[in-house]
Amino acid sequence: MVAINKYVLGASMVGTFFGASVLLKDYVGGGVCPSKAKIEGKTVIVTGANTGIGKETALELARRGGRIIMACRDMGKCENAAREVRGKTLNHNVFAKHLDLASTKSIKEFAKNILKEEHHIDVLINNAAVMRCPHWKTEDGFEMQFGVNHLGHFLLTNLLLDRLKESGQSRIINVSSLAHIVGEIDFQDLNWEKKKYDTKAAYCQSKLANVLFTNELAKRLQGTGVTVNSLHPGVADTELGRHTGMHQSAFSSTVLAPIFWFVIKSAKQAAQSSVFLAVDEDLQGTSGKYFNALKEKEPAKQALDEVSAQKLWEASARLVHLDEALQECSL
Repeated sequence: MVAINKYVLGASMVGTFFGASVLLKDYVGGGVCPSKAKIEGKTVIVTGANTGIGKETALELARRGGRIIMACRDMGKCENAAREVRGKTLNHNVFAKHLDLASTKSIKEFAKNILKEEHHIDVLINNAAVMRCPHWKTEDGFEMQFGVNHLGHFLLTNLLLDRLKESGQSRIINVSSLAHIVGEIDFQDLNWEKKKYDTKAAYCQSKLANVLFTNELAKRLQGTGVTVNSLHPGVADTELGRHTGMHQSAFSSTVLAPIFWFVIKSAKQAAQSSVFLAVDEDLQGTSGKYFNALKEKEPAKQALDEVSAQKLWEASARLVHLDEALQECSL
């Protein structure tokens, strides 16, 4: 009987430990979206939705009844992810669409199809990203991280902007990163053509660009009913970090992993920020803000520079030939 009690006590202590650990992880992770709002009848576009944070965001918004468009480069993975989301949520209004943010041609084709097929767009979540990849170029010759993380979403958002305005009280959500705080925008060499390539600096520049784009767009959208906000989802255990070397490091997996477990979010936890900005009723009308997890925070000083924000907008519009793209998609 004593032995049994010891085993029961031991099991109880283990359960308490792991229960406390999960609660601590949830606290560090920023918690879950407090809003229970449903979004039946609303159309949501999530870029990079075949894996990680994007997939979990699509899953949660599908559970809330939304019509979900999962926009991804790899259609095989996207179809599989969409099938999984439909199965888990029993929401059949979940669709996979091809979108390669490293190609302005693909972005324009996607926008044309969406404008043709969708009568309204209620939420656009610019989630897709590339992190610390080698010195790759996009189809149009842009440095990959700046091209995908910023320019691709800049073009996509502008091509869909009129439909977002027509839909009334629509929301745009730009997934940035805490990395923006050490980012610098090099207007003399945005695409790393003159200086030695630095994967980390290039990533941080692209994430700072996300926040500057958000702030400038918010100014331009005043009075339209459309809001735009940026966020840091937290450090998450996703495929995004596959180029950093952490996944291949024995030291990281054996020594650091148990420590990082408490501060690194799951993709589901990291998706809560995007879900929160997409559905929370109290955020209606909130625009041009930066959120860390579920709380509004002050971004880095350079992210609040209005001159830089306007200058980045103008440079981005030139690089993606925005006027010509808008005309092409309006035909």
